[in-house]
Amino acid sequence: MSFIVAIDGPAGSGKGTVTELVCKKLNLINISTGAAYRSVALATLQNNISSDDTNKIIELLDKIDIEFRKENDKDLVYLNGEEVTKRIRQKDVTSIVSKVSSIKEVRLKLNKIFKKIAENKNVIMEGRDIGTCVFPKADVKIYLDASIEERAKRRVKQNEELGINIPYEEIKKDIQKRDEADKNKKIGALKKADDAIYIDSSNMTIEEVTDKIVEIIKNKMT
Repeated sequence: MSFIVAIDGPAGSGKGTVTELVCKKLNLINISTGAAYRSVALATLQNNISSDDTNKIIELLDKIDIEFRKENDKDLVYLNGEEVTKRIRQKDVTSIVSKVSSIKEVRLKLNKIFKKIAENKNVIMEGRDIGTCVFPKADVKIYLDASIEERAKRRVKQNEELGINIPYEEIKKDIQKRDEADKNKKIGALKKADDAIYIDSSNMTIEEVTDKIVEIIKNKMT
C-alpha cells in the first residue's frame, strides 16, 4: 500500500521548499512535478524546438529521460544523464514551461511516470494539479497559497541562492502572467481540490507551514 500527499498551489507559494522539509521529517519520497515539466521545457530549448511547435515537442517526449536522485542529502534532477537542477530554474526555461506543460501529451506522459514512481511507496508531490488530476484520491491534499508580493520576494531569494539574478518587478510580472496561464489551462489547470486543506503562508515562516503540514499528515497516518 502507498500513502500519497499532494501539495498544490501557485508559483512561488513555497511548495517546493515545504515539500522538501516535510519529506525529510516524515521520510517520504519527494517527486517534483515542476522540475519534470521544466526538464521537458529545457529539452525543447536544447533541441531548438519552438514552444509553439506542439508536434515536435510531442515527438521529443520519447527521447527524454528524467530522473530524480538524492546525492549528499540533496535532491537533484537529471535530464538524459545530465544534472540540470539549477539549469531548469533559469529565465529561458521559466519563460516557456507554462506553455510546454499545457500540452496534453506532455502531461499524460509525465503523469504515467509519476504514478509508476509512487507505486507501493509513501510519496509527497507538489505541483498545480496533483490533488485534482494526478492523484485525485491522495490521502492528504494541501493547497498552499500566498500573496503575489510575498511569492515574488521568495522567488528572488530562491534564484539568488541558485546564482540567478532576475529583478523583483520582472519576477512579480512573470508570476502574475503564470497565475493567469495556469488557472486557464485546458488540462491540469491550477485549482484547489474540493477536499484540500487551504493554507495561506503569506505571514507564516517556512517552519510554521512545515510543522502544520506534518501535523496534518501524522493525524491522517494514525
